[in-house]
Amino acid sequence: MRLHEYQSKQIFAKYAIPIPNGRVASSSGEARQIAEELGGKVVVKAQVLVRGRGKSGGIRLAKSAREAEELAAAILGMEIKGLPVRKVLVDETVDILKEFYLGITTDRSLRTPVMISSFAGDTNIEEVARMAPEKIIRIPIDPLLGLRDYQARDMAAAIDLPRELWKSFIEICHGIWNVYNDFDATMVEVNPLVITNEQHLLALDGKMFIDENSLFRHPEMTDYRDMDSEGSVDNEARKFGLSYIKLDGNIGCLVNGAGLAMATMDMIHFSGGEPANFLDIGGGASADRVAAALRIVLLDTSIKSILINVFGGITRCDEVARGILTVMAENSISIPVVVRLEGTNAEEGRNLLKNTKLISVNSISEAVKVAIEAAERGM
Repeated sequence: MRLHEYQSKQIFAKYAIPIPNGRVASSSGEARQIAEELGGKVVVKAQVLVRGRGKSGGIRLAKSAREAEELAAAILGMEIKGLPVRKVLVDETVDILKEFYLGITTDRSLRTPVMISSFAGDTNIEEVARMAPEKIIRIPIDPLLGLRDYQARDMAAAIDLPRELWKSFIEICHGIWNVYNDFDATMVEVNPLVITNEQHLLALDGKMFIDENSLFRHPEMTDYRDMDSEGSVDNEARKFGLSYIKLDGNIGCLVNGAGLAMATMDMIHFSGGEPANFLDIGGGASADRVAAALRIVLLDTSIKSILINVFGGITRCDEVARGILTVMAENSISIPVVVRLEGTNAEEGRNLLKNTKLISVNSISEAVKVAIEAAERGM
C-alpha cells in the first residue's frame, strides 16, 4: 500500500524527522488559509500516487496566499496520469543549499533491509542507479541489530555531508529505520533530503510503501488507503479476500492456491500464451467468493479466454461450480471458459457444469492448450 506525501510526512514528524511546516487541503479556500498562516509564499503540491507530478503541473510555487488559492483550485481540478487530484499539500518554501537522496528498502537478493543514499537528490533514484551506480551508497542492515551509528556515519562521510550535520543526519537515519521497522514498510524514502541555507537538514518530500500482508497489525492505516489509485477491481478483490494482480496477457486465470496459481501462469507462458492476471481464490472458497472472482476476471476487457484451474482439497469443486453458474445466470459470457476440476467433489462439480457452454477438461496441460488456442482464435 502506497502512502501520499503528506501521510508519509505526518509519520516522519512523529519520528523526529524534520519536515517543512505545512498542511494538506481539500479546497482552494483551505489552501489560502494555510498559506496565510505560513506567510504567503508556499509550494502547492498535488497529492496523487504517480510519478512526475511536477512535469504535469501538479507542483507550483505561490508567492502569496491569493496565488496559492488560485493554484490550488487549478490543481484540484486536474487529473494526473488518469488519477484525480483530491488534495493538495501546502508547504512553506525552503531555501535549498544542497540536495540528497536517503531511503531504505528490502533487498531480496541479500534478504535484508538496505539503507541507500546518494548526493544526486531530487532525481529518479532508479535512473541514477542505472546510469551512474557509483553515485549510490548502499548499507545492509542486520534486522536483529538494527541500524548502528557507525553505519550512518559511514554514509554521511560517503555523501560528503558537512561534519556539523552528522548528528542530525544520524538521527534522521534512525528515524527512517524506525518508521520502516514499526510500520512493516517495504520502502521509506526521503527525496530530496536538503541542506537549507540556515544549515539545517529537512525532509522536503517523503514516500512510503507498506506491506499489504502486515495491515492486520496496523488497523490505523486503513484510512490511509487511496481508493482512486488502487482501482475498482483491486478494491472489489480486497472486499472478498481475493489475491488479484493485473498482468498484460489475454488469458484470464482463476485458481485456488498461490502455488497452483503461479504454476498455472508458468504453464501458460511456457506454452506460448500470456496470463492476464494472478488470481487466488484461496482455500475453502465458497460459491460467493468464486462468483466474485469470476466477475473480477470478466471486468478485464483485454482477455480472450478464461482458464479455471481448481485442485480441491478444502476447496470443494461443487462449490466452485455453483459460483460459476451464478455468474453465468447473471449475464452471458461471450468468451471461451476452460474449466479443470480435480479433487474434493470434482465429479459433482463437473456434473453441475455438464450442460453449459463451458469447456471441461481433465488435465491442466490440456486446459492450458485449449485456453491458448481459444484466445488465439479470439484475437
